[in-house]
Amino acid sequence: MRYFLDTDILVYQFDDTAPDKQRRARTLVRDALGGGEGVISGQVVNEFCNLALRRFAKPFTAGQCQTYFDQVLAPLCQVGWSDDLIRRALQIADRWQVAWYDALIVAGAQSAGANVLYSEDFQAGAKFGVVTVRNPFT
Repeated sequence: MRYFLDTDILVYQFDDTAPDKQRRARTLVRDALGGGEGVISGQVVNEFCNLALRRFAKPFTAGQCQTYFDQVLAPLCQVGWSDDLIRRALQIADRWQVAWYDALIVAGAQSAGANVLYSEDFQAGAKFGVVTVRNPFT
């Protein structure tokens, strides 16, 4: 089963204030890297780097972010920016009335051929075509 990891999953790996979520996030990312079924998009890469460099309790240095990119983000990134992705996101935003950046996440999951979108930011159980949202923390 192919699955897509939303940015919040990657961020929770570094959140010491939520140890249960941190543990679950680390497992999801480790499994994604090991099994090849978990994927992310270019948007997730951009969002993660922005948060890691600016908003983490202890922000990453550029070097730390580069290392994380090389070891985790780049290997998981299966969906880049494309005309098709934008068109698909526009259709999703219109059809399901979701915010633009959420539509890009769903479009990324669909483009990657994922059946599951792991996210805390969407309603668990929501369906977007063949993609079903699961909150891995509940």
